[in-house]
Amino acid sequence: MASSSPDSPCSCDCFVSVPPASAIPAVIFAKNSDRPRDEVQEVVFVPAGTHTPGSRLQCTYIEVEQVSKTHAVILSRPSWLWGAEMGANEHGVCIGNEAVWTKEPVGEGEALLGMDLLRLALERSSSAQEALHVITGLLEHYGQGGNCLEDAAPFSYHSTFLLADRTEAWVLETAGRLWAAQRIQEGARNISNQLSIGTDISAQHPELRTHAQAKGWWDGQGAFDFAQIFSLTQQPVRMEAAKARFQAGRELLRQRQGGITAEVMMGILRDKESGICMDSGGFRTTASMVSVLPQDPTQPCVHFLTATPDPSRSVFKPFIFGMGVAQAPQVLSPTFGAQDPVRTLPRFQTQVDRRHTLYRGHQAALGLMERDQQLQQKQQDLEQEGLEATQGLLAGEWAPPLWELGSLFQAFVKRESQAYA
Repeated sequence: MASSSPDSPCSCDCFVSVPPASAIPAVIFAKNSDRPRDEVQEVVFVPAGTHTPGSRLQCTYIEVEQVSKTHAVILSRPSWLWGAEMGANEHGVCIGNEAVWTKEPVGEGEALLGMDLLRLALERSSSAQEALHVITGLLEHYGQGGNCLEDAAPFSYHSTFLLADRTEAWVLETAGRLWAAQRIQEGARNISNQLSIGTDISAQHPELRTHAQAKGWWDGQGAFDFAQIFSLTQQPVRMEAAKARFQAGRELLRQRQGGITAEVMMGILRDKESGICMDSGGFRTTASMVSVLPQDPTQPCVHFLTATPDPSRSVFKPFIFGMGVAQAPQVLSPTFGAQDPVRTLPRFQTQVDRRHTLYRGHQAALGLMERDQQLQQKQQDLEQEGLEATQGLLAGEWAPPLWELGSLFQAFVKRESQAYA
């Protein structure tokens, strides 16, 4: 039987700033992925593709029908699964997902993970709103479910999503196949492992209200507050902790309204006092991402990814879609084919070493960082160089050849690996 206990460790935080909250004419997206301490997260580039009509696509557990064309994507994902915790596509769509528990029971069978839905939406959409439609359509057809951890003990949950593009953002919150969505056209917003959409619902599952009424959760007369109606009546300790992080994140965004930049978002993701930068027992922030999505469609979107745990001791490295983009081998985990514990049945009976080159180097250097300020300075200088280069690019002060933009992330990953060596 699938576990649906919200007391089990699982937490993430997503943020978005839409002008005029941003300091520049751009939507700014950010996410910390908080996962089991030893789980490795890799950064994977998948080029655009064309596919045979009627072909099938293997996701983490189940197959789905493939579409004729898929967009290029950059993904930050737990290396054992097919989907992703966060990512972006070539059209400037960014998505982050989070675990959530509601009054709706978690399904016991294998279906699409929320992380699978995230990747499928990035591969199939050219706007945040289209991504929302992709997710809700797949949710209706295939459902969500399956073990969300690389562990023999089953652990499942439902998902919430923060979707952004160059012009707006959407919050999508699910309860089984049901869902509600809120459109964000200005200001700042965050989500943290709990339902947060109240009465301001921009779109919803057609049966959402009738289902709530049939269950006796809503009388059909009063205001329809999605979070209040579908949230668990008795909130466990873990959910209370998520509430505290949500409130802290909202306050950090409020304090910087009108001045939010990529650096501000990085600072929020590094905030340990609030718990947003997670390091608690068997759980920690395993990877982080910040994206700048200019409203001017002639300017490139810039995505900063760490590919290593703990953003306070990691480097945000810039990625830009363009000519010459290829996989950075240092952030790609080894593969195990048909012998992978996620592929063999029963699943997860053995463990394999999924650490990629950059993860190994970073892991070995963590102890040194505590006493070697020179290494910390190298990290800071490298990150600052990336920030200044991309700021110059967006300001029109730097116009490198397209191939150089496409290889930017690879170059920064290589230099970070050399610093740890």
